[in-house]
Amino acid sequence: MLAQQIATIIRTRLLDPLEILFDDVGDLPSRADEVAQRLAAAMQGDDDAAAVHAIARVIGALYPGDTPFDPPADWWRTPLGQVVARRMGHPAARSVSYSVAGAMLGVTKQGVHDLVRRGKLARDSDGGGVTVASVRARLGA
Repeated sequence: MLAQQIATIIRTRLLDPLEILFDDVGDLPSRADEVAQRLAAAMQGDDDAAAVHAIARVIGALYPGDTPFDPPADWWRTPLGQVVARRMGHPAARSVSYSVAGAMLGVTKQGVHDLVRRGKLARDSDGGGVTVASVRARLGA
């Protein structure tokens, strides 16, 4: 599922626009599938540094922008969002909203409130959200 999602994003964000501009992208779609397989394997492998590096490559290349990476809450429920949450947390934030934390954990916003109240997640002292570190710790539990 992860490799398939990465390949789909590569096609829609990179290859489709290139094909519109250049009429032909040659063997890039099949190469995209191979790259997606390798990236997914690295993200799910035992080497933490390789996983984080693969995630950084994908986010940097497929989600470019002038602002910090801040995907919608639903993105965290995708295979890519789930592996990012487990391997590195939110790449651009120290804390996240209750709804994003819920999406990262696969629970409702109310479930996050309950986890914070029971001391299972740490509330961010600055902004009222939940710390990414506590979400990652919960995912690893």
